[in-house]
Amino acid sequence: MKKTGILNRRLAGALAGLGHGDGVLVCDVGMPVPDGPRLVDLAFRAGVPSFAEVLDGLLAELVVEGATGALEVREANPGAARLLAALPALELVPHERLKELSAGARLVVRTGEARPYANVLLRCGVFF
Repeated sequence: MKKTGILNRRLAGALAGLGHGDGVLVCDVGMPVPDGPRLVDLAFRAGVPSFAEVLDGLLAELVVEGATGALEVREANPGAARLLAALPALELVPHERLKELSAGARLVVRTGEARPYANVLLRCGVFF
């Protein structure tokens, strides 16, 4: 058994299969989950695990070269906006556009976050 890093076997396996340019949607419980991408649902109850906790864990495991979030996050969820601001090459688009883009994700990680617009589409990079 792993003793560090991500312990959820489905999430660890899904992350290991990602390649350069693949998209990972990290979303709150209210975001519609598109058909097609692999889903790892971590939601246990409202707020658990939080968007911040899941994003922090994923960023420790992934190389991210870009990110897309919802423009509305700035006003509706300043805490999530601060988290997104630290991501590389962040692009903010209208929420409806983010939902369209998320259909192309390879992996969806659903958190227990219950605050609006705590969603981001990460674009995987390479470590070399």
